[in-house]
Amino acid sequence: MGIESPVDIAVEVVYAEPLRAVAKTYRLPPAATVEDALRQAAADPDFAGIDVTRAAIGIFGRIASAGEMLRDGDRVEIYRPLAADPKIARRERVRQARRRN
Repeated sequence: MGIESPVDIAVEVVYAEPLRAVAKTYRLPPAATVEDALRQAAADPDFAGIDVTRAAIGIFGRIASAGEMLRDGDRVEIYRPLAADPKIARRERVRQARRRN
């Protein structure tokens, strides 16, 4: 009887911009980390031009670190920088709405 190797896990890596989104599933070893998934994405032509090394990252909407272990079915999200501070943008929208009324 031989020793069975552990089954790989499936991990989805996603990135979204206003006009395009990339979502790819990768098969990784069971002890894979977020960094391993990002390494796969960085080598994928569909993720060309996306700085996966400096971007904020998360798993299902929760901020994650590069060394965090992944589980089968996890979705690693690559976050892009905000175009504007949400609080400042909201204040500006309210200010403009008040001017119109």
